[in-house]
Amino acid sequence: MIETPQIVQTTDRLTAIIHFTIPREEMMNVFGPGVGELMDTIAAQGIAPVGSVFTHHLKITLDIFDFELCVQVSAPVVAAGRVKPSQWPAMKVARTVYLGPYEGLPDAWGEFMRWIETEGHTPAPDLWECYVVGPHSSPDPTTWRTELNRPLTD
Repeated sequence: MIETPQIVQTTDRLTAIIHFTIPREEMMNVFGPGVGELMDTIAAQGIAPVGSVFTHHLKITLDIFDFELCVQVSAPVVAAGRVKPSQWPAMKVARTVYLGPYEGLPDAWGEFMRWIETEGHTPAPDLWECYVVGPHSSPDPTTWRTELNRPLTD
């Protein structure tokens, strides 16, 4: 279900973000329009995205998604509407890639978290998913690739 996890050190990166706090079941309703808003805003500023869109989940609960919709950018963004500039610090993370439709993500996260625990690592309270290949690039959900990242405190 997931590729062999690894521990990696990330680098600092500039991002553009939109913050959402929504009921879990609203995710599919806000994600697409949010991506459009994010990309339109940075394009209007003459800024290019660097890589794929990702979600940074700040709090993980069963009912509410408290997250930032993010994209790394080639230059600093000026706040406009809901889009805000952000900078991610370098950090140590556990990382894996899940291959398949989004409905399989909860099981993939469960498998990944068991690996982190078995390996003796301590995860931070947040996480992020990077949508490397998805509906934006392939209509076949069996080819979708989602990078799962969990910052570590150890």
